[in-house]
Amino acid sequence: MQRRRAHRGCLLGTGVAVAGGALLLSACGTTAVSDNGPSPAHTSSIVCAERGRLAASGSSAQQNAMKHWMREYTEACPGVEIRYVPIGSGGGVAQFLRGVTVIGGTDSPLKPDEVERSREACRGGRAIDLPMVGGPIAIGYNLTGVKDLVLDAATLAKIFDSDITMWNAPEIQWLNPGIQLPATPISAVHRSDESGTTQNLNAYLAGAAPEEWPYPKGKTWQAKGGRSAAGSGGVASQVQGIDGAIGYFELSFAKAKGLPAVRLDTGAAEPVAVSAETASAGIATAHVSGAGKDMTLTFDHRTRASGAYPIVLVTYEIVCDSGNQADVLPALKSFLTYTASEEGQGELSRIHYAPLPDDVAARVRQVVSGLS
Repeated sequence: MQRRRAHRGCLLGTGVAVAGGALLLSACGTTAVSDNGPSPAHTSSIVCAERGRLAASGSSAQQNAMKHWMREYTEACPGVEIRYVPIGSGGGVAQFLRGVTVIGGTDSPLKPDEVERSREACRGGRAIDLPMVGGPIAIGYNLTGVKDLVLDAATLAKIFDSDITMWNAPEIQWLNPGIQLPATPISAVHRSDESGTTQNLNAYLAGAAPEEWPYPKGKTWQAKGGRSAAGSGGVASQVQGIDGAIGYFELSFAKAKGLPAVRLDTGAAEPVAVSAETASAGIATAHVSGAGKDMTLTFDHRTRASGAYPIVLVTYEIVCDSGNQADVLPALKSFLTYTASEEGQGELSRIHYAPLPDDVAARVRQVVSGLS
């Protein structure tokens, strides 16, 4: 039996002038090497910059995706250094606007005043939002004897606003015929810190159940009652430890804790389970509402599309559309082209993220190619 090992190499390509500097590209691929010599295997599509240092910070929701991308890219392109600090969306935006980083990760697009402030960091240009990865927000629960639970937006809103307080309430029982729901008090758990996850749940409930959810689409929780915990990990831990608890967090936390997740009755023919695939279908219902090169997405939270999960957190990479430093630009374009590529998006489902729909990813790559 032959032993094989993976080897990734880069062949120096052609120099291309970009913004007054030379962009030396390298076509990088992976070859399987056996005891009898190299043989064809997976070929990487990464096109490398020869060198560069990229400083980035922001959203912790995309931390694991960034780890994956950075590992794959720097293995293929050893001349480029990338550093990402997961300090949260607010910190990522703040550092980008101060010119500390060239990429800021945020779970919500820039506000108009932030775009104006970005003109100082982007000499002759402005910051734009590029969607790069989706994160399904699971509604996880812990209820003895119940492993399959269906809720709709209105019922979910009443639960998180403490208007429904028992699991055998008629509204829940009506959505779950044939299931014996226990007379257990509901412990609804929300985030205590400002959070893009909270913002996206607020946006969903306000869009899909406006009469039951009168609260702003902000990062701060304002509904009444319930328990609180810091971070998605804290919410998931509380739900795991309390019979009758329900909370919201990225799908990866539900998987890590072994918690079942609610199927959502969106009005489609069948309730929609949360997964990377159904979240990607949810992203596909959004439309680009940003101006110019900005790719801010606006979601249809009332969608009834079959198999489309509507509670999705999209993380944007904030970059300058122009005014990037010449010694950074080649690496910036190379890395972001990879993350938005079929190869870069292809592994995301395995780590519980939602890949961008093909048309959105293609448009992101087109915008990246025009950065200057």
